[in-house]
Amino acid sequence: MPHIWRLKFDLQGGTPHCSDYISMPQKRMNSESNTPEFSVSEISGALKKTLEDRFGHICVRGEVTGYKGPHSSGHVYFDLKDENALIAAIIWKGVFGKLAFRPENGMEVRATGKISTFPKNSGYQLIIERLEPAGEGALLAMLEERKRRLTAEGLFDPARKQLLPFMPKVVAIITSPTGAVIHDMLRAFEKRCPAHIIIVPVKVQGDGADVEIARAITGVSQWAQEGRIPMPDVLIVARGGGSLEDLMCFNSEAVVRALAQCDIPTISGVGHETDTTLCDFAADVRATTPTQAVELATPVHTELVARVNELGHRLGQALRRRVAIARAELVSLTRVFPAAENVLGERRQRLDYAGEKALAALRTRVSTARGRYSAKAAGFSPRILQSFLHMRQQRLTQLQHGLNTQLRNRAGKARVRFTTTQARMRPQLVQAMLQRHGVQLGKAGQLLQVLSYKSTLARGFTVVRGAGGEVVRSAAIAHGVLTIEWADGSKDAQIIE
Repeated sequence: MPHIWRLKFDLQGGTPHCSDYISMPQKRMNSESNTPEFSVSEISGALKKTLEDRFGHICVRGEVTGYKGPHSSGHVYFDLKDENALIAAIIWKGVFGKLAFRPENGMEVRATGKISTFPKNSGYQLIIERLEPAGEGALLAMLEERKRRLTAEGLFDPARKQLLPFMPKVVAIITSPTGAVIHDMLRAFEKRCPAHIIIVPVKVQGDGADVEIARAITGVSQWAQEGRIPMPDVLIVARGGGSLEDLMCFNSEAVVRALAQCDIPTISGVGHETDTTLCDFAADVRATTPTQAVELATPVHTELVARVNELGHRLGQALRRRVAIARAELVSLTRVFPAAENVLGERRQRLDYAGEKALAALRTRVSTARGRYSAKAAGFSPRILQSFLHMRQQRLTQLQHGLNTQLRNRAGKARVRFTTTQARMRPQLVQAMLQRHGVQLGKAGQLLQVLSYKSTLARGFTVVRGAGGEVVRSAAIAHGVLTIEWADGSKDAQIIE
């Protein structure tokens, strides 16, 4: 198709002159009116090429309107407007999937692309290849609207947040594999308690970074469940500082939803202390820096050892104090009872006196029995004695036989009574009996608690003990260091005056 000069008319003289050239179809002259003649397709094609050649790549700033999301084909159609005009815009499916953020109605944006036409309706449109918010104010407004919407869904609800484990064994880090952040975090881990580190490398800036981060968050849990990696106890999403545009991937809705749905406790360590992203609200814990994320995830080894030593020392003190209190209580209780010599002395004396009388009576009785035996023995002969023993032996055999018979009869009757009682006994009666005894036992325990001096302490009274654990019952003898015992513990006190 040959180049045709484009004519520009001088408004005063009406004489055309040449300015620059565009591609036009070869004209055909109308024989009747002597004017150029073109087909509709020829004119549309010429205008399309003219716009594309004339403007090339341009950046248009305007407000998004008519946005309804992707079409069924995946392409996106909407308009850009300002106070005086409106231009149609289109984002092809492949380009839309790579955008760092999604347009929203009312958002002011900068769209980079090229002007083209759509011959079907004689319109022109901007084919967008890159889209970004027009200024930080627009980004903040978009993020505020997104935060409000996700908050309404409950993704930032504190009730959904999980507690971090005190001493994790495995920590997963999702961050860039290059740069100072990962090296700073690994150096910080060296000072903490030992833990296995799983590094998941992702892009943390630019097109497609949000998709990589969201897939990594979801993938860590899935890989662990499949046994491809150890199950992490904590998952950290980290990145160094940057501008609001640099951190936009951490404001992505996909990343926020992945963090909110992660079943592993998560820490967001994105940016510096002044930087805030939507990841901070979705994660279980927010760290101001990546290094602080490491500090929140794992305790310091030396501090942990010192804490254990301190607790051991406090436990020893508490045990010693408890033993001292128990010893003092035992001393107080022993003072209530009289001395053993006072209680047993009189009884020992009575025992000695009774022993002497019993010995004398025994001697008298033995002497009397010996005399009766001597008198009786004189009247017995061996034959009479043998006959007497034989009769006693027969009598003993008869008694033994009768006793065995009675024992068998009584055992049979007892077995019958036991069987009858066992048949009548039901589990409900046993349970009722156990409950009755349990109630009686509980009342006895309550009575014991009421009678204990601990109950008196619970009503606001105290017990004052001296240095040796003795109870101080008068202010006149109170001096030095005293121990004051309440119902919930005791403290040492110093008498000033």
